[in-house]
Amino acid sequence: MTEPGVRRAETPPPERGLAEAELVELTVDAVAPGGHCVARVDGQVVFVRHALPGERVIAEVTEVHRGFVRADAVTVLEASPDRVEPPCPYAKPGACGGCDLQHVAADAQLAWKAAVVREQLVRLGGLPDAELDRLGVRVEALPGGLLGWRSRVRYAVDAADRAGLLKHRSHEVVPIDRCRIAHPAIQQLPVLTPTGARWPAAEAVETVASTGGDVTVAEVRDGVATPVSGPTVVREVAAGRDWALPASAFWQVHPAAADTLSAAVLELLDPRPGEVAWDLYGGAGLFAAGLAARVGATGRVTLVEAAAQGVAAARENLADLPRVEVVSARVETALARRRITGPVDVVVLDPPRSGAGAPVVRALAAAGPRAVAYVACDPAAFARDVRTFAELGWRLEALRGFDLFPMTQHVELVGLLLPPAGR
Repeated sequence: MTEPGVRRAETPPPERGLAEAELVELTVDAVAPGGHCVARVDGQVVFVRHALPGERVIAEVTEVHRGFVRADAVTVLEASPDRVEPPCPYAKPGACGGCDLQHVAADAQLAWKAAVVREQLVRLGGLPDAELDRLGVRVEALPGGLLGWRSRVRYAVDAADRAGLLKHRSHEVVPIDRCRIAHPAIQQLPVLTPTGARWPAAEAVETVASTGGDVTVAEVRDGVATPVSGPTVVREVAAGRDWALPASAFWQVHPAAADTLSAAVLELLDPRPGEVAWDLYGGAGLFAAGLAARVGATGRVTLVEAAAQGVAAARENLADLPRVEVVSARVETALARRRITGPVDVVVLDPPRSGAGAPVVRALAAAGPRAVAYVACDPAAFARDVRTFAELGWRLEALRGFDLFPMTQHVELVGLLLPPAGR
């Protein structure tokens, strides 16, 4: 029986479409990017959060757009066997937007992400199902479990000077007592409201718990982070090396991520002694260090990075590796202006979320490497770049997915791309 005030799918459909804040009964279909599932009602596409495929739910419409609406599942009428109780009280409609999948069992989270990757590679990458069957698309869990893994947390600050996290697709701050996915050392910091902390004039509070044991807090005012406690330079331990970098510099947020990605890249690329390697969008040099160890004294590695902080960190941390050259430039510029030139044997391509883009892919293919390891944090951007590679005759030979961000919709990919036969 439908609750009063709840719309059900009708035949014929009503003259008006769904309205914001309207309640509607839905049968949920497949997963979609962004932590949503897809449903349809009265001819409209509905992207639903806090739901699972196969469920029947009552959803509240949160946004109305031309061609689709967004909604939150507020009541579950028929639950999926993969549904679990979220461990965090803020992981619910209208509260924190940080975790998309706390209502999903652990194994089902991995399957969810693999399904999204597959759909993006078909729809945006143009790969046939048979090719994806060959690749065996799946997502691997990292050690450490679903909670307490996030080693870098940026809290927003509300008008009452309280630190918290943002609602989904909103600038509204939700004050919280603790973040369950945050590293235990971050959870113990006197940052959140129950500790009595207030942050007048701050727009955000940044916290770090490094793999080297450093814990830092900084407050952000007018876009500038000012240290409050802990060292300004933190130590990370990864790939058999110690790394020193500013607390505000980019580093993977999962403690096991750097080791996992470095090992996966080296396994797929298989760099050989004497080879020339490029590490594009190289950051502090995680992949460059691994490449240098493999190509040896007779090989050469070129790292390209645009961010000044990353360039400085790479030069400092790789100073003991004279066969590594650090180039301060945008990758697009370095390739177009021939600041780096072939011949090159292997390439690590680790672009930002927006992807490498067609000009970089074309320039890279023209340089003639025997293999490219593509590290991606966005399946859609990865799929678009794979399509560009395919248009140039390249193929996606292998693909691994990693759950670097448990409880969220995000997934990391490492793909091996090979040139046409005979190159």
